[in-house]
Amino acid sequence: MAQIKQAIQRSLRFYDIGYNATDPVFRGFYHDKQRHIDDFDAVISRAVSKGVQKMMITGDNVVNSRDALKLATQYDSFTCTIGVHPCQAECFNNNPEGPEDYLNQLESLVHEGKKTGKVAAFGEFGLDYDRLHHASADVQKKYFEEQLKLAVRVQLPLFLHSRNAANDFFEILEKYLPNLPKKGVVHSFTGTVEEMQQCVDHDLYVGVNGCSLKTPENVEVVRAIPLDKMLLETDAPWCEIRPSHAGHAFLDSKNLFDTCKKERYKEGCMVRGRNEPCNTVIVAEAVAKIKGISLEDLADKIWENSTLLLD
Repeated sequence: MAQIKQAIQRSLRFYDIGYNATDPVFRGFYHDKQRHIDDFDAVISRAVSKGVQKMMITGDNVVNSRDALKLATQYDSFTCTIGVHPCQAECFNNNPEGPEDYLNQLESLVHEGKKTGKVAAFGEFGLDYDRLHHASADVQKKYFEEQLKLAVRVQLPLFLHSRNAANDFFEILEKYLPNLPKKGVVHSFTGTVEEMQQCVDHDLYVGVNGCSLKTPENVEVVRAIPLDKMLLETDAPWCEIRPSHAGHAFLDSKNLFDTCKKERYKEGCMVRGRNEPCNTVIVAEAVAKIKGISLEDLADKIWENSTLLLD
């Protein structure tokens, strides 16, 4: 009798390092109006079915970070970040008790999260010069630096944001990185090859999601990222790989779920236009093909990178 050789596929493990789980769309609310039932647990089930074993919930101000931490304590697979996004930097100035009190609230929240083991990184924070209508460059720089001082005190890896601000970003950041052994990650990276190399030269990881794969130039940047300095994310509910993106050409439809419009919600379907953590495997698939390696090899290395930084 001829022997039958059965190929054993390695199980895939992913850590979605950017999941905006506190966004109301995951509870069925869009622009303050409920369009479908709360399907939060279904979103998590889809993620787990695709090998997403861990998800880091993004915090972007004190209130949202507090919600992220509370949610993280309810699911074994969740961790979170605590920090203030550059587009929300005016939160410091608008706090009735003043900027110092707002920083103190952040620090207290970090200590609370460290006790539970649920806060994995400090952020999302940095500089965003594409959206100066939210906060001026001077305000962003001031509170980027104040938060870096806090990150050094609490000794957390950094979850960083940089848009069209590389010179100021690195000039400020490099003053504090020597005192942060784990450094951090520049998430949702959309910069140039030269900016990516600056990240690597500063021993930072580079976070890749659908927004990192919009153009042919983006694809070439992703191709150039050293595998040992890459992390994966969805930035859900945003940053999906759309059909118009250059990265879409690298996808295999077998990893896609059926979709439906939010007004015609059906159980078991993803809501069209609402990205989910299950799509971490989609990002991984595109990156693996861009880099010319197997999905399994990519997943193994990215999991190693993620747990090294965040566990």
